[in-house]
Amino acid sequence: MNTWLLLTATLPTHPSALRVRVWRALKATGAGTLREGVYLLPTTAPTAQALWDIERLIHDSEADAHMLEVSARDAAQESAFQALFDRSDLYAELLQSIKEARKQIKTATESELHKTLRGLEQQLHAIQASDFFPGKSGEKTGAALLALRQEVAQKLSPGEPNARTETIPHLALADFQGKAWATRKRPWVDRLATAWLVARFVDKAPHFVWLDDFKKCPKTALGFDFDGAHFTHVGDRVTFEVVVCSFGLDADPGLQRLGQLVHYIDVGGIPMDEAAGVETLVRGLQTQHPKDDALLAAALPLFDTLYTALAARP
Repeated sequence: MNTWLLLTATLPTHPSALRVRVWRALKATGAGTLREGVYLLPTTAPTAQALWDIERLIHDSEADAHMLEVSARDAAQESAFQALFDRSDLYAELLQSIKEARKQIKTATESELHKTLRGLEQQLHAIQASDFFPGKSGEKTGAALLALRQEVAQKLSPGEPNARTETIPHLALADFQGKAWATRKRPWVDRLATAWLVARFVDKAPHFVWLDDFKKCPKTALGFDFDGAHFTHVGDRVTFEVVVCSFGLDADPGLQRLGQLVHYIDVGGIPMDEAAGVETLVRGLQTQHPKDDALLAAALPLFDTLYTALAARP
């Protein structure tokens, strides 16, 4: 059974500022309410320290608060405690929003689709942050959102690859110099970032080929980011992350963080603040540069700057 933090608080009715501040802070922790003034949170919750901070805030405001660490007396009480954290209603609401979004795929603009996906991703992660006992509701909703993202990707970028299940081999940089690298034309973030990665960290003299039909990729070229390509999605990694792993570049913090950003934009996952801005910039570059060689040339400084900024982050 779990160990629980139990906070009791008696707050003055007036002035109301302290009550409002405590209420907002409690809501942010995801704590359950046993009754007015009594709040519960598993000690393993990521927000457990925030509950201790609330107790300190109440004390510092000269109001009454006590924190206890308790265990349920039996299985029935344990179930009752966990029921306070049932997020199935929230998942059901989000699942309905996902279903509504699927109906709009054919008529919505690219900008609207990206905005919808970002909003749904943020909602999912907000629920997951307070879902201390995840179950089938969360899995079902996550799968539905992934399916929506894949449908959107197929509309906006036909030919998006299916992830392979295999071990990523470790490759030697020396064997990949002066190569032709081929991918689908009009590259989006994963393909552009991967081309940048190849040019900056892998191949000192690469040549890029933009394919009208990826099934007609030249046999002499190294394909990336399409089904059957030499480098493509593997497991839960997008192509950029696969190339990073293939050439042993995982220890570079800038590439790690850039990989997380590319992953989120391409297939979803943990939201990153930079995502919306990067999407906007890439769409702008696509509009400015109808030819893909020019698009990549313009995108290289963008990813240089992103890499430098992310590498410098504490």
